[in-house]
Amino acid sequence: MLAVLIDPDKYNPLVVQLANQAKVACFLVGGSKIETGDIAKTVRAIKKISKIPVILFPGDETQLTKDADGLLLLSLLSGRNPDYLIEKHIKAAPIIKRMKLNYLSTAYLLIDGGKQSTTQKVSKTKPLDPSNKSYIINTAIAAEQLGFQAVYLEAGSGAKTKIAGTLIRDIKKQINLPIIVGGGIDSAKKTREVILAGANMVVIGNALEKNVYLLTKISSAF
Repeated sequence: MLAVLIDPDKYNPLVVQLANQAKVACFLVGGSKIETGDIAKTVRAIKKISKIPVILFPGDETQLTKDADGLLLLSLLSGRNPDYLIEKHIKAAPIIKRMKLNYLSTAYLLIDGGKQSTTQKVSKTKPLDPSNKSYIINTAIAAEQLGFQAVYLEAGSGAKTKIAGTLIRDIKKQINLPIIVGGGIDSAKKTREVILAGANMVVIGNALEKNVYLLTKISSAF
């Protein structure tokens, strides 16, 4: 599946309009840090012009709204900052329950993409070294054993290098969870490589902020 990540700070209705004509399965809305945007307003704006499901991709408990169709409940399993492993979730738990949001418990693995990401800055954690493949694979295995429902492999917004196909393939052999892959995917060729490696969902975000029409080309890979 193809997902389009929308940062409320940089919301562009044209991206949504193009997504309506492309093979987009869902929108992910959120970010590590939101400064001027508004989660609820962005979700409602998308829903006014599209019937594609809108899933929250929250950086913290402030990025929640009942207007969304669901939530990726992310735990930064690659880091060791307790705030993003559990504390943020404790704060979000009663809000999620009150809003009756459907959620997918997701292990979030930040992998070095050659550029310091916003996630890295905000969470004050280090990304996993892509050369230490066994450690990353074992982290994914641990995620499955801990009861997570999906694994998100993230190279970071605007990453210079995407997640290697060999790594995705090796993780796929070891776990039975859906694998979501994002970061550094800015062409149809790279998208195909990620799909062929076994990703269940490919996430495009930063690349569309630079060139919205890239979505049509990337969609052709599906």
